[in-house]
Amino acid sequence: MRYDQLKLLIVDDNQHMRVLLAEILRAVGVVTIFEANDGAEGLEMMRAHAIDIVMTDLSMQPLDGIDFVRLLRNSPDSPNQMIPVIMITGHSTMKRVSEARDAGVTEILTKPLTARGVLDRINRVINHPRPFVRTDDYFGPDRRRRSDPNYDGPHRRETDMPEPKRPGGAHLEV
Repeated sequence: MRYDQLKLLIVDDNQHMRVLLAEILRAVGVVTIFEANDGAEGLEMMRAHAIDIVMTDLSMQPLDGIDFVRLLRNSPDSPNQMIPVIMITGHSTMKRVSEARDAGVTEILTKPLTARGVLDRINRVINHPRPFVRTDDYFGPDRRRRSDPNYDGPHRRETDMPEPKRPGGAHLEV
């Protein structure tokens, strides 16, 4: 992985956390790191610079991480609706994780931060990108992480559909 080619944006209202995260990123070879104090400043930074990955805190004021991601994913003037977003949080309750996932976060990283955790999430968003899904009330990376062989609900996505068959059992090329 050529970390020196990445352009990352850190969005966090805590300067100490931004410094810690930037130092971890520099230690692994990331050269281009932009910083923002909150979600509004993060959006402006994204309009001014080509960013590859956003790492944002969940709890910020005045615009928190979840609202920032919602704007990023859904606003018509979003600088990049499909950018990978890694949410950093000390609130790893299922409710907060679900909120972040439902806002369109790509990955979640819980505090305390470790270099291994940071690298793992960066590698996941680069090496295993998830397809984006648009529904009436959601736009973001596919929230399904795995196929459940016991799933009994409706299969609504194109990737869930069986391949069309020709009469006589021959498969159609799609």
